[in-house]
Amino acid sequence: MAEKIVAVKGMNDILPPESARWEWLEETVRSLMARYAYRNIRTPIVEPTPLFVRSLGEVTDIVEKEMYSFEDKLNGEALTLRPESTAGVVRAVIEHSMLYEGGKRLYYMGPMFRHERPQRGRYRQFHQIGAEALGFAGAEVDAELILLADALWKALGLKDVRLEINSLGQPEERRQHRAELIAHFEKNAALLDDDALRRLHSNPLRILDTKNPAMQAVVESAPKLIDFLGEASLKHFNGVKAMLEANGIGYRINPRLVRGMDYYNLTVFEFITESLGAQGTICAGGRYDYLMEQIGGKPAPAVGWALGVERVLELIKENGKAVPALVPDAYAVIPEASALPVALQTLQALRAAGVSVQMHAGAGLEGMGSMKSQFKKADGSGARFALIFGEAELAQGCVAVKALRGDKMDAAQAQMLRKLQDVPVWAHTLR
Repeated sequence: MAEKIVAVKGMNDILPPESARWEWLEETVRSLMARYAYRNIRTPIVEPTPLFVRSLGEVTDIVEKEMYSFEDKLNGEALTLRPESTAGVVRAVIEHSMLYEGGKRLYYMGPMFRHERPQRGRYRQFHQIGAEALGFAGAEVDAELILLADALWKALGLKDVRLEINSLGQPEERRQHRAELIAHFEKNAALLDDDALRRLHSNPLRILDTKNPAMQAVVESAPKLIDFLGEASLKHFNGVKAMLEANGIGYRINPRLVRGMDYYNLTVFEFITESLGAQGTICAGGRYDYLMEQIGGKPAPAVGWALGVERVLELIKENGKAVPALVPDAYAVIPEASALPVALQTLQALRAAGVSVQMHAGAGLEGMGSMKSQFKKADGSGARFALIFGEAELAQGCVAVKALRGDKMDAAQAQMLRKLQDVPVWAHTLR
């Protein structure tokens, strides 16, 4: 016997019935995005490695430690499985001149890849849903995207989610803050861990995001970027806050919120839960007005966010939210193989009319199994009705319909029964 091949560690199969939860989440997102006039974009899973090095920054955990990068054996091109999707969306917008006629609101869904330690809700192949608004400079679009995310939490029935926001200002303001930050950490170098020392002169802002308990005091006493913001940056930030407050959105200003990518400026934000342990961020984003130019396009403002699908689904479970199960409307019980031709013809007509029907599958012409076993499977399918293609029923040109759920027929069952009986092909197909 050949050796069994299993999935790559941290890259998981999503099987029924769990996949139904994913479909429900995706449909909820599609419906909500349409109401906000965001349109779907789909970019390749594999992109040129320089795209991520240039956009994320060379001195980031993602680029330094986590990317799945390789050389194309045919042409030697450096390629990477996408660790996030914003850079790919921006590359596509530039390549196809999508902003020629004005700004675009886009959203995406799909798998991302990072080589990190698998843990609850965080895997090496993970999935993100994201929204990006490109070509819009105003604070109202920052607020719109935060409101969009908040509306999604409501649609998903999630309550244990809080919003943290900050402003990273503009490059010159960050340079002034950076100089003060380096001076502060140099004075306290004995308190820094190896990771912080390595980043001290290359990316000191990322030190503020440390999770090392021993460094919390020195980080808390560090200069705050918000104190270096100029009039325009403060006006933008205050505009976002005012619009959130007008819409009843609670938030907390977190001066240590810096995000993990180098391309952010002005507004940054995270939605956080306490229900998933230490890894509490389920959605994060911000403004990235310089990324278009950074990867070869004409300068254009942009803002967006991404959420982790696995983590959101974990939170939905923690909140006890009941997700609608995908079950057929009816299950076809077929006692004799001789009834298969007319049964299949009828089921096709029902499906064309919008009825979901699961057909019993036995050994085909060799036998269909006992009625008892078929009804057991019909009940296990979750279907509301069993359709019985028995000899007596077929002789009368009809099909017996048996309710499988509850003693009394509810409104949904009554509606489905009428739908079953209203299919035009129902009567004359069976005569």
